[in-house]
Amino acid sequence: MYCNQCEQTTKGEGCYQWGACGKNPEVDALQDLLVHCLRGLGEVAIAARTFGIIDKEADFFTCETLFSTLTNVNFDPNDFVNYIHKAVALRDELKARTFFTSCKHIEWSTLAEFQPAKTVSELVQQGKDIEYEFISSSAKNVDIFSLKLTVLYGLKGIAAYAYHAAELGQEDDRVYAFCHEALAALGSNEKTLEDWVNIALKLGEINLRTMELLDAGNTNTYGHPTPTSVPLGAKKGKAILVSGHDLKELEILLKQTENTGIYIYTHGEMLPAHAYPKLKQNYPHLYGHYGTAWQNQTKEFPVFPGPIVMTTNCLMPPHESYKDRVYTLGPVGWPGLTHLTNSNFNLVIEKALAMPGFTEDVAAKEVMTGFARNAVLGVANDVIDAVKQGKIRHFFLVGGCDGAKSGRNYYSELVEKVPNDCVVLTLACGKFRFFDKDLGNIGGLPRLMDVGQCNDAYSAIQIALALANAFDVEVNQLPLSMILSWYEQKAVAILLTLLYLGIKDIRLGPTLPAFISPNVFKLLSEKYNLKPITTPDEDLAACLS
Repeated sequence: MYCNQCEQTTKGEGCYQWGACGKNPEVDALQDLLVHCLRGLGEVAIAARTFGIIDKEADFFTCETLFSTLTNVNFDPNDFVNYIHKAVALRDELKARTFFTSCKHIEWSTLAEFQPAKTVSELVQQGKDIEYEFISSSAKNVDIFSLKLTVLYGLKGIAAYAYHAAELGQEDDRVYAFCHEALAALGSNEKTLEDWVNIALKLGEINLRTMELLDAGNTNTYGHPTPTSVPLGAKKGKAILVSGHDLKELEILLKQTENTGIYIYTHGEMLPAHAYPKLKQNYPHLYGHYGTAWQNQTKEFPVFPGPIVMTTNCLMPPHESYKDRVYTLGPVGWPGLTHLTNSNFNLVIEKALAMPGFTEDVAAKEVMTGFARNAVLGVANDVIDAVKQGKIRHFFLVGGCDGAKSGRNYYSELVEKVPNDCVVLTLACGKFRFFDKDLGNIGGLPRLMDVGQCNDAYSAIQIALALANAFDVEVNQLPLSMILSWYEQKAVAILLTLLYLGIKDIRLGPTLPAFISPNVFKLLSEKYNLKPITTPDEDLAACLS
């Protein structure tokens, strides 16, 4: 196998025998084969569009299945076998529709004519062969290969955001069209380095639109987040834990557990759900938050006294001690876990009622969330005045993904050392390194503001753009430093969006992506001053100089 899509890839180079995430070589090969089939589907979808044919099922399927290949989402080979065959079936149906509409014979590439094998073992071998062919044909130019991988991984990030947005009724054909075009382009060996740089920046532009759609879906459905205090303790009673990012599935579970005596707790990236008015007001049994970041679940899940629902990434290989009470949804999967369909949570509810739950109230501190764009911009005048009066010297956006690899204590140490006249904005699961720290206030404004999930990166971008507009300067002239941590492919899409917007001086860590070649990183450094993190003291001094 060969996989270098996440930050924890072995030795910072690539996983060759077994995935650091727990993915085995067979699943890796099936994922590569699925992407190959989606590239063929993309070629056909592009041709179909020229004749006015848009297949919504194929569009959504492309995003759903790309999402399933994102790190720590799906490890079940059976799911990928089904996805592969469905991708080819959708492709062939679209080819037939295109022929009947155009009455023209179209010469399809071998990619669009590919046929999957019958057995799982043969599919795995096809995946390995295709992976080798893709690497060997692309790696003649290491820098172009680097950008191809960057585009592929960024597409996976877009797919995740588009999947959630579509669930909430927010779609844009430009997003789907770009996904098909970029997938089909991966097989090209004729495009120049400049062509691939432009595709990567176009990906950043499309991701911005995709995040805008998701933001509209969340806020139109649940209201704009408001600053909310969330207990980290527990209430006596039955309990269900919900992890991931999917607000729609969370609400469905909340509806199905009304008047059952079951309390719902969030985990990981679900923490910001407490800040949405239509969730916290309509469902008083949405009680509190349990645990920290995704990589700690194997320590935290065994002692949670109820079932656990994984709505999206990040799923770690479950331990036997709690495997029988973990349930998956949508693109998430692990062999042997119960997968829920049609948003039916009956099995989860039955399990919760059969388990002890919390036998007494558990007192603990509370944390604040809900400082999304409307909340922050609602007090923009206060923020601007505080900056002009010298009360706020600098803003630090310290956000991104968390992970288990060493070096991530940098982010908690940096936040602890941020001077008292500076504000820290944060989002995504990287905040769990410091989300429960009391940094105090500046002029009534909290010094630590949780913007939300990684899915809420659009909010953080809009805050920065609005502040720049208020001060009549470019974003790069604001007293703002972006210090980002990355782990998986949504972070790749977000970084490309920031570069598309021309934002410079971003610090990235804890390590640089293994798929970024030295020359490509040099190019980004020269154009955008993108740089790796160093030490908290050095970086703080540089940001405040």
